[in-house]
Amino acid sequence: MKAGWRWFGPGDAISLREIRQVGVTDVVTSLYEQAVGAVWPLRRIRETAKACRDNGMAWTVVESVPVHEDVKKRTGDFRRYVENYKTNLRNLAKCGVRTVCYNFMPVHDWARTNLHLELPDGSEVLGYDAGEVCAFELYVLKRPGAERDYDAQTRARAARLWKRASAADRKRITHALLLGLPGTTDDATPAGLRRELAEYAGIGGATLKRNLYAFLNEITPVLENEGIDMAIHPDDPPFPIFGIPRILSCAADIRAMARACPSKRVGVTLCTGSLGADLKNDCVKIFREFHDRIHFCHFRNLVHSAPGVFRESDSHLVGNTDMPALMLELLKEERRRGCEIVTRPDHGRKLDIDRGRTCYYGYDYGGRLIGLSELRGLEAGIRFNMERGTRR
Repeated sequence: MKAGWRWFGPGDAISLREIRQVGVTDVVTSLYEQAVGAVWPLRRIRETAKACRDNGMAWTVVESVPVHEDVKKRTGDFRRYVENYKTNLRNLAKCGVRTVCYNFMPVHDWARTNLHLELPDGSEVLGYDAGEVCAFELYVLKRPGAERDYDAQTRARAARLWKRASAADRKRITHALLLGLPGTTDDATPAGLRRELAEYAGIGGATLKRNLYAFLNEITPVLENEGIDMAIHPDDPPFPIFGIPRILSCAADIRAMARACPSKRVGVTLCTGSLGADLKNDCVKIFREFHDRIHFCHFRNLVHSAPGVFRESDSHLVGNTDMPALMLELLKEERRRGCEIVTRPDHGRKLDIDRGRTCYYGYDYGGRLIGLSELRGLEAGIRFNMERGTRR
């Protein structure tokens, strides 16, 4: 396992020096200041790669090269944006960055309803409650037709929840669901989000999947020529939200993508926090089935308390994902390939030692440091047993 760590660039509250000190070898970053769809200056890619090298690490995974909404809808100026994407891939390859984590989720591609869920020890994690999402949709976003996407029981629960919610809770839910992507400051507004969602009216899941496959097949010649692996991030959460269908939420979706896109360069980021939000997903089985298309990993764990209600775990090793079994599959795949796979601790608890830092939610230093340490210790123990079994 190559120890990865997401870094949000020079403005990150966590320095590259600190990242190296926790045993990281591979930096996972992007040029967050670049507009979606723009061509990234080769000079900026080289500067970022050099900053990582100067601190004793390598920039090997870009997370992410965002896909323009026109490409997802295949409308407007999408052909130019596809060509720009190809240019960015070539420029990244010139600088040694050959794994691309990205997503194809329309408009709103990350959702939690509680960014400060306090645990008994005082640390904080991220949480999700489907009832709070429904309440936000019905009473804040007021998306036309939203009531048809929820059954009567969920709507009734949302009504009770919203009625008894304090002003602070209502603000907390609204802020969380309008939050911009990690690395951005582009938080939405209810009116703005409604407008963006309206642009997808009539575009169903089948159409979105066809558009994804078309995009991937268009860039595949560049992937093959430059030796680049595209690692799509699963939908988060892996079920419909705000009336938009999901397109990569389970094994069947990955299977369909693999059939439509035969190149093994077209693969997946195995994110246990996203896939694990649906209890029907077994991340170990998914790894086994698609082992040769898993190009990058996000490891963390979730705890479910009710259908559609979950939070991030106290530990990366404990939760609904069998992390020891998953780590074993990762190490077996590395042995087959003869090389290691970049894996980063995805999110971590907010601890008191980080109270003075302004980090993006889920990306505090102390919590991820513990997560990485847990994963590295698990790796060492499993590797020891694998090697001892080989000697016998």
